[in-house]
Amino acid sequence: MKNILNNRISIVITILILIFSACSNEKKHQVLLVTGQSNSSHNWEASHVALKKIIDNAEIFNLDIATSPKKGSDMSDFNPDFKAYDVVVIDYDGDSWSKKAQTNFEQYVANGGGVVVVHGANNSFPEWKEYNVMTGLGGWGNRDENAGPYVRWDNGEIIKDSNPGKAGMHGNKSQFIVETRDNLHPIMKGLPLKWMHTTDELYGRLRGPAKNLNVLATSWSDPKTNGSGNHEPVLLTVKYGKGRIFHTVLGHVGTDKDLIAYKSALFIYTIQRGTEWAASGIVSQKIPADLPNIATPLVLPSYKQYTVAKLFEKAMKYEIGKSKKFINLISQRIRNQKGNQEGIANLENKIIKLLNSSETTSDARNYFCRELSWMGSKKALVVLETLAKQPETADMAKYAIKRLTSK
Repeated sequence: MKNILNNRISIVITILILIFSACSNEKKHQVLLVTGQSNSSHNWEASHVALKKIIDNAEIFNLDIATSPKKGSDMSDFNPDFKAYDVVVIDYDGDSWSKKAQTNFEQYVANGGGVVVVHGANNSFPEWKEYNVMTGLGGWGNRDENAGPYVRWDNGEIIKDSNPGKAGMHGNKSQFIVETRDNLHPIMKGLPLKWMHTTDELYGRLRGPAKNLNVLATSWSDPKTNGSGNHEPVLLTVKYGKGRIFHTVLGHVGTDKDLIAYKSALFIYTIQRGTEWAASGIVSQKIPADLPNIATPLVLPSYKQYTVAKLFEKAMKYEIGKSKKFINLISQRIRNQKGNQEGIANLENKIIKLLNSSETTSDARNYFCRELSWMGSKKALVVLETLAKQPETADMAKYAIKRLTSK
């Protein structure tokens, strides 16, 4: 009997070891971030660090960095081993690569390698024909009608305009709404149809070969901010041979090193999802719990979502007149759980715990009493009745009690 028991224990241990080994050896996508130069209006030293954090935070990538020689230096030995990676992220706008590096990159993409093009990287290499085919659209660099048509969105379709003119412009940096145009694409599926982006440059009047191009999202370039007056493509994909390219025009970092565009939830989520899609053709990442809305951009200071525990820890300190970011994030999560009774109940328990804490401000208590009034259950009545006896929270607590008892 003892031997049988020992054998069973050994089998269980072996199974657990195999499970943990499988989890620890789960394959991650190999990413190469190419950087090292940028034009005078961009700051690669700041942007590539932020990109690395964003990609690392997805926890499904292993990332290496290839830094080019300084501008004006000998580029002949700069030839990264592209084929060792599933996807190459381009954060580069500078001196031309050697013919050997260009050929190796073309072969890498044509054979199925993934590419992510970020913001000013579409300014790069106007003379490199195949790179321009890969990016689909580009700006500046003396590009004109010979580079291909202007591309804009109008009345539900892509418009290709072959009129002559220079490529590339942007209005004043501002916040702007991004509208999803292909909500079935793996990168965009489940994300908002309209969401506000943080202050950024909105590129306009881009032009290029525009072959095998799919526009995922656009933004209205408002003439009031010196924009183009068009719905400009901001997120797009391109197919090149067997390769997949995700191209985002978002993500400006200037000499002031202002990284607000990189802290935008919209930018972070689409970079993470676009990188996975370019690497594999699928997106396995869950829809984020924290989503921006059409009115207010969502800033993620650590380049990642907050845990529920951290949100409540921050929200309990809320005071009127100060930032509502954390209580708004909790409210968004509540609304995201619409129809999910278990999810709503879990958040209600956390709100009750917050209301019971002696460290919670009266302003935070009043805010969450109001939230409980429409999403809470009878189990919240105990804490609400206690708060109804306290002058600072009496009115809102009584309001919540009235609504809950009338359900």
